[in-house]
Amino acid sequence: TIGSTAQVNSQREHWLDFWRDQRLGFQLKLAREKGVGGKFISSGESLIKIIDCLFESYNPVPSLLHGDLWGGNYSTGSDGEPVIYDPAVYYGDREADIAMTELFGGFGSDFYAAYNAIWPLDAGYSVRKDLYNLYHIINHYNLFGGGYASQASAMMNSLVAQAH
Repeated sequence: TIGSTAQVNSQREHWLDFWRDQRLGFQLKLAREKGVGGKFISSGESLIKIIDCLFESYNPVPSLLHGDLWGGNYSTGSDGEPVIYDPAVYYGDREADIAMTELFGGFGSDFYAAYNAIWPLDAGYSVRKDLYNLYHIINHYNLFGGGYASQASAMMNSLVAQAH
């Protein structure tokens, strides 16, 4: 699960098929079932159609992901060692976890500097992070309602515009 939402994790041969169907498409289906329609759904469908454009020069390496790696799901032990908890584990693009670390307040600059020193992020990450965080924003709408719908709509419209 991601929060209390079911999280489908069926293996797929291609990452974009997985993300399109089991992450973004699944959340859009749940939103539609909640009664969202119109521009929100059409924007999501437009994004799904052109998602490949965001990966033209980038081929993700499968990585074991935490799946819900935000500031509230990490801490340090009494010995100062980092501790992460409340995972929503799956295999996918490492950028999905890094994007989530930036969504709700982010981690410290030392974290990103150390990460990039070991395995630098691709130049296209700055756009794809919104795609990856969109999954969580639509999930938050599906769980809590409110302003998450307008935030998701703005993200979808921006991603579609950047892909063209």
